[in-house]
Amino acid sequence: MLRFKLFALAAALPALSVSALAADNLKIGMMTTLSGPGASLGIDIRDGFALAVKHLNQKIGDIPVEVLVADDAQNPDTAKQIAERFVKKEKVDFATGVVFSNIVLAVGPTFFNSETFYISANAGPSQYAGAQCNPYFFNVAWQNDNLHEAMGKYMQDRGIKSAVLLAPNYPGGKDALSGVKAYYKGVIADEIVTKLGQLDYAAEIAQIRAANADALFIFLPGGMGVNFIKQYAQSGLMKKTPLYTQGFSGDEDVVRAVGPVMEGVYNTSQWYREMDNPLNKRFVADFQKDYNRLPTLYASQGYDAALLIDAAVRQMQGKLDNKAALRKVLETVKAPSVRGQYSFGPNHYPIQPYYLRRVEKNPDGTVDNKFVSKVADRLVDNYVAACKMP
Repeated sequence: MLRFKLFALAAALPALSVSALAADNLKIGMMTTLSGPGASLGIDIRDGFALAVKHLNQKIGDIPVEVLVADDAQNPDTAKQIAERFVKKEKVDFATGVVFSNIVLAVGPTFFNSETFYISANAGPSQYAGAQCNPYFFNVAWQNDNLHEAMGKYMQDRGIKSAVLLAPNYPGGKDALSGVKAYYKGVIADEIVTKLGQLDYAAEIAQIRAANADALFIFLPGGMGVNFIKQYAQSGLMKKTPLYTQGFSGDEDVVRAVGPVMEGVYNTSQWYREMDNPLNKRFVADFQKDYNRLPTLYASQGYDAALLIDAAVRQMQGKLDNKAALRKVLETVKAPSVRGQYSFGPNHYPIQPYYLRRVEKNPDGTVDNKFVSKVADRLVDNYVAACKMP
């Protein structure tokens, strides 16, 4: 049975007694956000990864695996302590799981300097896509800008004349604003930057009302999005200034928490639940069965991160000491994916299509996302030219 070992870490990291694993075992460090406003995102990544390992008969690349799970609590200092333990004491073979870009930027050097491959199941900062790209960083999800670019393109194609943009003040939020503005060329009536983790948006909603724009674009993942959308709906502005977002702020975790008032909200994603391939159908069915909830894009990314590691370890036949060969395999291996085939660009970010989803009402009165159309095909991030991979 897969051993998921949970590390409880706060300001200081307690000593842990861990039995040495045999040479034919694999260790993966799963550091993610399991507490606070972003907890639902980290939980979905963790659970998607666990489901993939279950489907792989509790092995990665046919090797028994131990997954060490730690809560970064959305705190860079806590995350740095976890990363140090993963590479120095636990000597993990791979690391994954981080939700927020400021966290992955904080821990990246620890993994890279130890030549530990980091397989991002979410955070895709522009820094690691461009000048700070690194041979030990791979992202199976997207570059931060991409889902926002897809929504910016949809808003532009729809002919929206003016919009307010809202995002939190951290690297992922800045990438979000850059992404939507790369394709949306209408009037920016206001650009609002909030505190990361903020849960009360009365002042921002007053700003949106005063701007009198045709649309509102938000990037507020997890609990931030839940609270904002509830407050926005209560303000009566949803019909006057319709809400446009992307999977981060319009995924099933948010829809489940907010409820029917989200009907009609458009969002963009590289994955949608109805994707017609056998792997995705199994993933969706088994995720619902095992966890009693609909999977999110975060869960799909956790699942795909495990499948990439599995495919690489399998092709390397478990011989992971040759880092150059392992890097080449990660760059080129055709790993299965619930979203269908994707490929890596020269900066180790995926090149893939993006899709439009709409929150719609079901016969029983509940709401969830439904596929609408493809928005972009093989979208390439805007930072790759600055990547001079060592």
